[in-house]
Amino acid sequence: MEFDETKAVEFINSRLVEAGRTAYDADEVLNVIDMIWDFYEENGLLDIECTDEPDEDIEPELIDYVCRMLRKDKAAAVVADDVPLMVKAEIDYEDSLLD
Repeated sequence: MEFDETKAVEFINSRLVEAGRTAYDADEVLNVIDMIWDFYEENGLLDIECTDEPDEDIEPELIDYVCRMLRKDKAAAVVADDVPLMVKAEIDYEDSLLD
């Protein structure tokens, strides 16, 4: 299956709601998704030659990256406490596309 931004936003927001958090509007979630993909690009994880999974768990580094980028984005409304859940949900959404 192909990555679908609308479905990714719905997936992430449903995880937030399941965890008792408030859902975000699509633009806020898409901003976080863009940050995640920027991280992938900056770390060579989107290269065609990169067919293997990363050797280490990149989730903590990814969460840190998104938090740093959100602090720089003064217009962002995403709460830092929601970032780990959002990152995990986005990764889970990506993994669901492989099934």
